[in-house]
Amino acid sequence: MGTRGPVPKRTEDRQRRNEPEIAVRKAKGARGVRPPIANKAWHPLAKRLWTAMKVSGQAKFYEPSDWAFAYSLMDDLTYYKTASKRSGQMLTAIYQAMSALLLTEADRRRVAIELERPEEATAEDSEKVARMSEWRNRFS
Repeated sequence: MGTRGPVPKRTEDRQRRNEPEIAVRKAKGARGVRPPIANKAWHPLAKRLWTAMKVSGQAKFYEPSDWAFAYSLMDDLTYYKTASKRSGQMLTAIYQAMSALLLTEADRRRVAIELERPEEATAEDSEKVARMSEWRNRFS
């Protein structure tokens, strides 16, 4: 379980590198985990969130039980969004469930998961490579 309090800094922003206090116990996960097909009756926001979850980096950590939990959550979100009277308690419960699925960067940082986007080469990077090649050719 993650910690409470302020969101931890990203690893590269931390100055100290303390060892974790609790040893991690490991077990093999399920093979070939695939998310279930979205329910066509879900609210558009639930469908959008489901689609985003499937392509998000943290999905690689999801087990079949996580997908089942997320499926149930999308049903709950649909019920909440289509209700004539919305409950603040239900919204809180939905947000807590989303947090348990590590849907935000803050949630992931609390459990020491950081997602990185692949770096895209910029025009500036291409110029640097070209200059390095030019220098290499001059001295070869």
